[in-house]
Amino acid sequence: MSETYYERRDLEDFAYIGEYAPEAGAKFFDYYGVATSAGVLTEREKALIALAVATVRHCPYCIDAYTHKCLSLGVANDEMMEAVHVGAAMVAGDTLAHATQIRKIIKKKEM
Repeated sequence: MSETYYERRDLEDFAYIGEYAPEAGAKFFDYYGVATSAGVLTEREKALIALAVATVRHCPYCIDAYTHKCLSLGVANDEMMEAVHVGAAMVAGDTLAHATQIRKIIKKKEM
């Protein structure tokens, strides 16, 4: 079976997410444009951040879009993978930090 739930052509449809809510869609795209454009951080740095976030959030559309964006900005393969490893480490750390809740409950039960 070669079909997947996500289809690459759906990424092209993203531009129309405001179809039934045009004001909200326009405001999103305005915000998105400001947030992802060069500012204190370069467009290249923001693209790497976006790729790492897309990967840890498991968004195939964003992974596709930002892999291409990074490549178009001259980001090397190893730089992209390093950014993804930073994201993966953050997710692991976040998960382990929540283990404090488990430890608190265990310690309370042991009293």
